Amino acid sequence: MFAGSSYMFFLILVGVFFLWSAIKILNEYERGVVFRLGRVIPLKGPGLVIILPMVDKLVRVSLRTVTMDVPSQDVITKDNVSVKVNAVVYFRVIDPVKAVTEIEDFYFGTSQIAQTTLRSILGQSALDDLLSKREDINVDLQRIIDQQTEPWGIKVTAVETKNVDLPVEMQRAIAKQAEAERERRAKIIHAEGEQQAAQKLADAAKIIATEPATLQLRYLQTLTEISAEKNSTIIFPLPIDLITPFLNLIKPKNEG
Repeated sequence: MFAGSSYMFFLILVGVFFLWSAIKILNEYERGVVFRLGRVIPLKGPGLVIILPMVDKLVRVSLRTVTMDVPSQDVITKDNVSVKVNAVVYFRVIDPVKAVTEIEDFYFGTSQIAQTTLRSILGQSALDDLLSKREDINVDLQRIIDQQTEPWGIKVTAVETKNVDLPVEMQRAIAKQAEAERERRAKIIHAEGEQQAAQKLADAAKIIATEPATLQLRYLQTLTEISAEKNSTIIFPLPIDLITPFLNLIKPKNEG
């Protein structure tokens, strides 16, 4: 009786173990790559998945986008400037079977490809392009990394360079260059202002030359502005044009 009970208990334990090993639950973002006696069978999941214990091996693969930091890389630019650049890569698995069967560790492989590509692409760019054309460089990085990871079932959606660390000497040189550029622009703006002012004065002189009355109006306006000042004595020249009509009236009487 005792032996029979022990046997039944053993069978129950074996049954529970097999059920526990056979039943798997995969989340919505997961897929199961199943190897049956070493060969891949169709994908499983999401949801409840039943496999054959001791026969099947289930490998879970996440389909979510992975954010991977690329460590700082020492890069010598095209114009022989040594910089440190790090980046971030966004990728996801689009073919779980390839991601498991074509490479041992797709995360590590993508990281290594990203590091070598980062050094290669940035080494072909000048420092000015690295600082000013970052968007174009990011597009090239994404395209090249994606081409190399495509056989693994990996899709690289974006690559963003984060920080560009320059040597202290180069930072000072760039600061001096920026300051010189600002001074150059200030001088150009000042020269353009002087040119415009001179042009306006030349136009005003042409108008005064053709219309003498405008000179008298300007003279009267100047007198008005001077009168607003709190000076006790004001000495100003009197234009001969203002008194010429009076001189012409007096001249015939004196001759008579």
